[in-house]
Amino acid sequence: MDQPGAALAVRIADLRRGVGDPRALVGEMRRSVLLVPTVGEGLWSARLGGVRWIYGFTDEVALARFARHHARGDQAMDYAALLGARIVDEVVPALGEPAGLAVDVATEDGSMFFPPVVGIVPEAVAVDAGGAGEERS
Repeated sequence: MDQPGAALAVRIADLRRGVGDPRALVGEMRRSVLLVPTVGEGLWSARLGGVRWIYGFTDEVALARFARHHARGDQAMDYAALLGARIVDEVVPALGEPAGLAVDVATEDGSMFFPPVVGIVPEAVAVDAGGAGEERS
């Protein structure tokens, strides 16, 4: 059985080797099912550099690596399987603060960050949209 985000993991590896198209990577992220750890009723995230990063993983191995470092004791880590497009188009805007997607953060040389910028998240919540985050009437 194919892993949910296998094609995305390949595109990330390609880009890290200096080949591949960043736009194609964003498209693959949007089409990929990512495994997102859950905490209570929410998705696992962390704030870094003024941005809330939602964690997503391309497969169960990457998620398990993360869980070994962050789960409590031997407790299983719950997760949701979400389409990348749903994360950046629906979840990110609902957070009400600058937010992006961090993929495979526990993978050595494999992590990729999709920041809250135009072309990744909706323009209304992109930090580079000239007015994002400002009150609008």
